[in-house]
Amino acid sequence: MSTTKTDNVRFTTKGQVVIPMWLRRQYHIEDGTRAVIEATEDGILLKPMTAALIKRGRGILKRKPGGQSLAEEWAEHKKQERQLEDRHAG
Repeated sequence: MSTTKTDNVRFTTKGQVVIPMWLRRQYHIEDGTRAVIEATEDGILLKPMTAALIKRGRGILKRKPGGQSLAEEWAEHKKQERQLEDRHAG
C-alpha cells in the first residue's frame, strides 16, 4: 500500500502558488520548468514538463512536412502567452 504525502499551499491574488521544495526535488522541477495544467473531476492536475519527461516523449509527436519550424512554433507560442498574460494583468 502506498502512502500519499500532502502539504498546504496558498494562491496569490494572481493565482500563483509555490510548489513545496520536497515536490520540486521529487519531480526535478527547476527554474523555468514548464507544466501542463488539466481540470479533472478531482481538481487541478499539474504535470511538470521536465527534461526527463521530454526525452521520453521525443519522437512521439511527428512534425508535419512543410509546417512551421520548431523555432517559429515556439515564437508563436510565446506571443500567445504574452497576449494572455497582458489580458489578465489589466
